[in-house]
Amino acid sequence: MKTFLNALLVILIMVPATLMAQTTVTGTVTDKANAMPLPGVNVIIKGTSRGTSTDFDGNFSLEVSQGETLVISYLGYTPQEILFSGQATIDVALVEDAAQLDEVVLIGYGATTKQDATGAVEKVGDEDFNRGAIVAPQQLIAGKAAGVRVTTGGGAAGEGGEIRIRGGASIGTEFGATNDPLIVIDGLPIDQRGGAQGSRNALNAINPADIEDFVVLKDASATAIYGSRASNGVILITTKKGSANQPLKLEYGIQASTRRITNTVDNLSAAQYRQVAEADGVDPSEFGNANTNWQDEIYTTGIGAIHNITASKGYENFSFRVNYNHVSQEGPLLGDLYERNGFNTSFVHRFLDNDLKITAIARGIQDEYQYAEDGAIGAAVRFDPTQPIRNPDGSFYQYGTTANLAPANPLFTLAETEDRQTIQRFIGNFNIDYNFWFLRDLKLSVNGGIDYAENSGFRFAPANPNNAGAFNFNGQSQGLNRNTSLDFLLNYKTFVESINTNIDITAGHAFQEFYIRTDIDEVSGPNTTIDTDINRNALLSYFARASFDIADRYLISASFRRDGSSRFSEDNRFGNFPGVSVGWKLMNESWMQDSFFSNLKLRAGWGVTGQQEIGQNYGFQGIYTPSRNDQANIQFGTTINGEPIFIRTLRPEGFDENIKWEETTQYNVALDYGFFNNRLSGTIDFYYRETEDLLATVPVPSGSNLRDLITTNVGEITSRGLELTVNGVIFQKENFGWDTNFNVTFQEQEVTRLSLNNDPNAFFLVGGISGGVGNNIQILRPGFDPTTFFVFRQVYDNEGNPIEGSYVDVNGDNQITEADRQPYKKATPDAFIGWTNNLRYKNFDLNFTFRGSFGNYVYNNNASDTGNLNAITNQPGYLANGHASVLDTGFTNQNLFSDLYIERADFVRLDNISLGYTIPFEKMTLRTSLTATNLFVITEYSGLDPEIGNGIQNNFYPRTRDVVLGLNFTF
Repeated sequence: MKTFLNALLVILIMVPATLMAQTTVTGTVTDKANAMPLPGVNVIIKGTSRGTSTDFDGNFSLEVSQGETLVISYLGYTPQEILFSGQATIDVALVEDAAQLDEVVLIGYGATTKQDATGAVEKVGDEDFNRGAIVAPQQLIAGKAAGVRVTTGGGAAGEGGEIRIRGGASIGTEFGATNDPLIVIDGLPIDQRGGAQGSRNALNAINPADIEDFVVLKDASATAIYGSRASNGVILITTKKGSANQPLKLEYGIQASTRRITNTVDNLSAAQYRQVAEADGVDPSEFGNANTNWQDEIYTTGIGAIHNITASKGYENFSFRVNYNHVSQEGPLLGDLYERNGFNTSFVHRFLDNDLKITAIARGIQDEYQYAEDGAIGAAVRFDPTQPIRNPDGSFYQYGTTANLAPANPLFTLAETEDRQTIQRFIGNFNIDYNFWFLRDLKLSVNGGIDYAENSGFRFAPANPNNAGAFNFNGQSQGLNRNTSLDFLLNYKTFVESINTNIDITAGHAFQEFYIRTDIDEVSGPNTTIDTDINRNALLSYFARASFDIADRYLISASFRRDGSSRFSEDNRFGNFPGVSVGWKLMNESWMQDSFFSNLKLRAGWGVTGQQEIGQNYGFQGIYTPSRNDQANIQFGTTINGEPIFIRTLRPEGFDENIKWEETTQYNVALDYGFFNNRLSGTIDFYYRETEDLLATVPVPSGSNLRDLITTNVGEITSRGLELTVNGVIFQKENFGWDTNFNVTFQEQEVTRLSLNNDPNAFFLVGGISGGVGNNIQILRPGFDPTTFFVFRQVYDNEGNPIEGSYVDVNGDNQITEADRQPYKKATPDAFIGWTNNLRYKNFDLNFTFRGSFGNYVYNNNASDTGNLNAITNQPGYLANGHASVLDTGFTNQNLFSDLYIERADFVRLDNISLGYTIPFEKMTLRTSLTATNLFVITEYSGLDPEIGNGIQNNFYPRTRDVVLGLNFTF
């Protein structure tokens, strides 16, 4: 009996031990196509964290229990699952998954795949976006794409950003045509000059959380099908929609943020100010008893919150997505506030066995701005730091009426100014896709869209208390913007077996009209301005494209667009814009089958694009502008009661009846590559671009036209660049992953001709600065970049200190004149980079993006204007603060045009970093995140910020550092 009990006990112990016994399994993983071993393949026990990866020879070894399932996965290959039933060896041959190369990307009026794209096309998807409390959609892609530079305009609430693709093809100054790209939202091209009056950012109508992806079309072969508006590139924005057969999905997200400026202008402290002013002869009794840092006083910590509520569901033939978005964002300048309420809806319905698809997208948005008076920024920089904010009686301290030109107390200005704007905007698209029953390869698409905005606002600005002759300003404004668009196109796709070729042909017609109305009613003392301004322009277009994929190796694509614009006379109204591109899929050649490349494609393109965004609609014909206020009216008799009758005058405007398109010709050569089954991939892109008939507003000889300035075609500009992109999957494990993207762009731009009479020495001065009326610091001149500075070369003593007023006599005539000013440095960078990393560990995720810029310079106008004793002690009737550079230079007077103030502004910025944690529940997923933006900047620039769009720093609204806490619930 005892023996039996002992035996039973052994059995009871051995049975579970046997069931749980593990066997060491070995195996090899290879590529099925070429039998080559695959290193780094993940071999994981399904449902556990146990696993290993293959070595360099594709071998692995793992302990497995009976009945467990092995999951073998590798980036770019289709995963396999194998049930373990006691086998000692498991050899696996993985099949390449072409899904990566087959990823669909939009192109103009159509779509293609990555492997079939022949133009410079780059897609940035939702998973790649920058994170945080992002209000302006363009900030989602900052640093994400080679050749694309996004520069924010500052830290104001609701502030947008400047997008430049390959530097822009036009002059792009305040006198030239725009360098902004064309932006197309779900098929609707928006107005390149704005979209809604009174808005800080035309794209604020689009909820960033509602965007699926951006597709950037960079070269002319890709953009030529958009013709007259595509010289500066095209950005296609696709918003999120519901999916077929999708269960009801509810999402709620909140992002709470704080915003604080990171830097202020380097002014004299109160102690430094007293010392400098007293040493320059100021009686100490003129100083106040306070120590006020006016810049600290006008800025605060801004609070913000973004709410998103989304519902989506898909049936077999119908799907929908509805989103409500609320934004409240305070700027750091006291009183600065932006609020947005928006409904975003999309509906997709399929009929007739999916032959007919109807898509409707509608967005209703209300933007409300409470603008803080940014003139207070300049006043805070200049205000006497020894004076208190308020007088003993509680009123704001002011200089007094003996100082007519003195700035008002900046806190008084912020407290008393009221400036509000409300914008109600509707953006809608209606799309019909129909596959003909009698020819299955032929599809008709009709796309209609409208972007309609109404704005109303008022502004009250108090009179400067220091100026007895100043008046309060009261103004009201209303506006209407209407952009309507209608496209028809036919698309035919087929495979011709006899020539082993896929054919894709598209032809269509488009019409778009822009209507803008502005009503102004302003009163300032005796001056009353009542004005209505109406502008409209239209585009009529025909376009076509044919693409051929021959034997899955050779790609040919050609497009053509003919645009007619009402902005030009009948003789110059229509422009023709062709584009051609070719590609060679080297990887599909038989002699490349055993190579170590996983992707290799050579492509090249050429195209012609246009530019017509000149800010005026009737520049080819003589027009008259009515006077806008009482001061420009004349008396014309009297009434019965003897009251004078005033009539408005008409002023003739200058015009050029021969004005025509800018025309840009661009060449592009590129190589797309991939290694290790695309774990390492990227692109090398080179472009060369020539723009002719530059559009700009320039001076003309007196008497030659009705005005001194006219908008006309003035010259030529060339640019070239090299773009490098590297994507890498560094680790790909079940519980840990790390992928990275690095892109760098080298660019160069040069004005090659600029004149109305072929004068090779012609130039125009641009880039207005503070410190005098009509002063400019930049030059447009053949042989130089459009943002080149125009300065005197500073002379230094033996100790390296600048000698005031002493400059290099360049022409040797023994006197310093305008002839000695020289082009020197430029604001555009020689190169800029973006580096993004995405890491995950179990349920944690971390991503961060660095941006950098090199070879760019900034003109420190704060230092040149006020970094001298006269700016401090020689103001009419008051004392003002000055830039701290006066402590180093000791300058007495302004030296506005010295190259001393042109500073190198290279920088590397940690633009965005986000840490998240996802908690999966049975019926809900919760994700928490902590994000910081603009965390730090590494730079030698001494001024406020090295990233200034036009390269001139003066009254700049400082950027902020944002810290964001996010919670996202998905049901």
